[in-house]
Amino acid sequence: MRDGYQIFDTHTHIGYGLHHGRRTTADELLRAMDAFGVDRSLAIPYPVVADHRAAHDEIAQACKAHPDRFTGAACLYPYLPRDVFLDELKRCVEELGFRALKLQPQYHGLNPLWPTSDFFFEAALQHKLPIVVHTGSGIPYALPSLYIMPARKYPELKIILGHCGGGGMLLGEAIVAATVCPNIYIELSSLMPHNVAEVLQHVPSNRLMIGSDLPESLTTELSKIFLMNLAPEVTRDIFWQTAVELF
Repeated sequence: MRDGYQIFDTHTHIGYGLHHGRRTTADELLRAMDAFGVDRSLAIPYPVVADHRAAHDEIAQACKAHPDRFTGAACLYPYLPRDVFLDELKRCVEELGFRALKLQPQYHGLNPLWPTSDFFFEAALQHKLPIVVHTGSGIPYALPSLYIMPARKYPELKIILGHCGGGGMLLGEAIVAATVCPNIYIELSSLMPHNVAEVLQHVPSNRLMIGSDLPESLTTELSKIFLMNLAPEVTRDIFWQTAVELF
């Protein structure tokens, strides 16, 4: 808790990423959380891993050791053999208790407009998992506007636009997507405070949430919301309530 607000960081990672050679342990993430007063984090594997089962097991261990601090999320390469993908997602939900599914178009190459991609969204819907989609880097498949189509096709599915388009260039796309689709949510990491203010002009706070992505960014990402002096109910939504209702 910080300044009277509970905090749910909806974009963190535990594990090792082959693409950048970075490792983040549960203990490192906990130290960053404790330093700022973060109550709970959504822990996601990095998008490129050597062994997806091992990556999920590491997060599951963190959740088991600290059930009041971590919520687990699955991240799977969508072009795995279909039965492997579906079996692992089922394991993540039924055995590991995970509460979200991550899509990283920059490394996954999934076009949400193609019928061959429907299985991804249908699997998430079957398991009642919100999908956290990285947006921004990784164009064209990381364009926020592309997620209007699956959001409309699957109105019961919750889709979260991670990074809100990745900053100013695609900010408008993310706002439009969330405006026309009530099941699209926005995670605010990478935005400047004036970008957040623009989002709030169009998207209600009960569909907005904070995220840090990396431990060294946590203080910056969360402090920007405090420094905006938003109404308490808006701050409460962004820091806690939206995430609690989703995850």
